[in-house]
Amino acid sequence: MDKLLVTVDTSTRKCVDLTPEIKGFVEGQGDGLLSVFAPHSTVGLAILELGSGSDTDLEAALGRILPRDDSFYSHAHGATGHGADHLIPALISPSLTLPVIDGQPALGTWQSIVLVDLNVDNPERHVLLSFISD
Repeated sequence: MDKLLVTVDTSTRKCVDLTPEIKGFVEGQGDGLLSVFAPHSTVGLAILELGSGSDTDLEAALGRILPRDDSFYSHAHGATGHGADHLIPALISPSLTLPVIDGQPALGTWQSIVLVDLNVDNPERHVLLSFISD
């Protein structure tokens, strides 16, 4: 099994495109399964169309579902709204499994793999890529 740990900076973007790193990792690997896992308690991984405003729409929708008002949450340490951050993985899974065909992730035309991180307390994230060949 091949593995790669990717470091991601979320200080300027809340939805960070991982697709280029993923494509580079599986290139030449043949057929198999790719596991993408973010070992953090406040982030998720999503397959999303980027460049059309969907990332901004996702951030806005999460803001409506999980308001940044600390009065809603028992978990209240950290920056304002940090309790909401800890609910992200319940709504957006911190792991994905993708088929890889001929060394390419089997994504649709407009699909990208993104790390979703609304937590302002820790902008350095890690994502583990693991490939299992057929």
